[in-house]
Amino acid sequence: MTTPAATASPAPAPSTPAASLPGHVLVALALVYVIWSSTYLAIRVMVRELPPLATGGVRFVIAGAVLLAIQRARGVALPTRREWMAAVPVGVLLFGVGNGFVMHAERSISSGIAAVVCGTTPLWAGVLGPIFGERATRREWLGMALGFAGVVVLSAGGDLTSDPLAAALLLVAPLGWAAGSLWARKLPVARGPSGAATQMIAGGIVMLVVASLSGERAPEVISWSSAFSFVYLVVLGSLVGFSAYAHLLQNARPALAMSYAYVNPALAVLLGAVLGAEHVGVEVIAATALIVGAVVLLVRSKR
Repeated sequence: MTTPAATASPAPAPSTPAASLPGHVLVALALVYVIWSSTYLAIRVMVRELPPLATGGVRFVIAGAVLLAIQRARGVALPTRREWMAAVPVGVLLFGVGNGFVMHAERSISSGIAAVVCGTTPLWAGVLGPIFGERATRREWLGMALGFAGVVVLSAGGDLTSDPLAAALLLVAPLGWAAGSLWARKLPVARGPSGAATQMIAGGIVMLVVASLSGERAPEVISWSSAFSFVYLVVLGSLVGFSAYAHLLQNARPALAMSYAYVNPALAVLLGAVLGAEHVGVEVIAATALIVGAVVLLVRSKR
């Protein structure tokens, strides 16, 4: 999964026709679409050999430390103790649950299916919204019903029943991501890249502790494909992908910036089929269409 929208401070920009979007916005949009869609396949390749929680923990600690170093080099003050404390529960939900559970589930579930299920994150945000003081509209409730129907279709096809534990973790992952994103808006977390960095570091450390307690061990020999996938996730998935998304939040309409939410599932399914030789059945296609349509309703209703 991706870096939280809640950690950056979106500044709504004037409505701009797609044809007249600046080149730098188009480049950032393309980076977010392609990189974040491909992270699911990269995770699938990586966890074939590497322990999911330990590897994820190292990934996020490295990415967070690099982000903090970049911010410090730019003259930005380091996060305060209060901001670090607030980053712990948010980081655990976003990266420990939101990413860690996906990484564990992809040991037995295809990357395309994982992406489709994670596409329900905005739907879960709508369900949890009232708890955090954000009421859903009728159109948003319709979108949520449509999206969860997609999950039912996916389950009916047997794609989530081969490994019940992995399926349960995968279904909980977007719930954790949505809760963490909403909670980040209520807690005194650092803003911008510094906020994302503190949350990645906090979540990564917790993942490493859990990995150690659960007995995860790295293999003695690591293939080049697993090593490449790890580097890809750190450099492109976390650093480049987040930077491109933060750029979109500052220079494009929020609805355009959030459009990755309904592009990623479909593109991830395509990448999994073409590059990962993953099977794509009728149920996966139908579920993808339902969930993508549901997210479009939610994103457009929040414009």
